[in-house]
Amino acid sequence: MATNTTTDDRRELAVRAGNGIAVSLYWSKATNRVTVEVFDDCLAGGFEFDVDGRDALAAFHHPYAYAANRLNGCHNGERTSINA
Repeated sequence: MATNTTTDDRRELAVRAGNGIAVSLYWSKATNRVTVEVFDDCLAGGFEFDVDGRDALAAFHHPYAYAANRLNGCHNGERTSINA
């Protein structure tokens, strides 16, 4: 189970959006966690996963490929946390 951080604690390092998909890269100063968050407007849902800092940019640019081995399916209307 992922450790929740407050919104104020996380810093957005990068964001990109296109074709109804938004991808954000966050870092938490308090926990030193790096996370990638994906939201798909077409599915009205998304997911978030922890990533090693060394892999952060690769995971940000290719979140579906990076998270594929962690996903168990599509979760409409809710955000799913996927831990490494």
